[in-house]
Amino acid sequence: MTYMNVQVSEQVSFSKTVSESDVYLFAGITGDLGGNHCNEEFMRTSKYGRRIAHGALIIGFMSTTSTMLIERCLARGIDSTPVSLGYDRIRILAPVFLGDTVTVTYTISEVDEERLRTRAKIEVKNQHGELVTVGEHILKWVPRVEEAA
Repeated sequence: MTYMNVQVSEQVSFSKTVSESDVYLFAGITGDLGGNHCNEEFMRTSKYGRRIAHGALIIGFMSTTSTMLIERCLARGIDSTPVSLGYDRIRILAPVFLGDTVTVTYTISEVDEERLRTRAKIEVKNQHGELVTVGEHILKWVPRVEEAA
């Protein structure tokens, strides 16, 4: 049986320009209508000088890359259902402004076949190549059960 069809150093990437609608839709869904994200006048007098995207929105883009990796593995054929066990060591290193294009790179750093887990290093860079967010992700590759006859 092939539970995990992935190797150390395997990588996927996702790029997205963060729009005003992304920020407002995320704010509406989560209820986080904080001035940092939704009040241009408030942020004009800050060190940043303009609104910044929610850190949790950027973490959502991290989830996109894990899904991309899972889809690739499903296409290769696996006998498991990969599920997220969570994100560790997330650090927001620099702001993401509305209009920035971020690229999220998800790289498998560890494959634990005994525990059916993988760990990935995640880096998010802006259009200037600046590292804005980092983290790690753990996937559990849960074996499928046979369907009842």
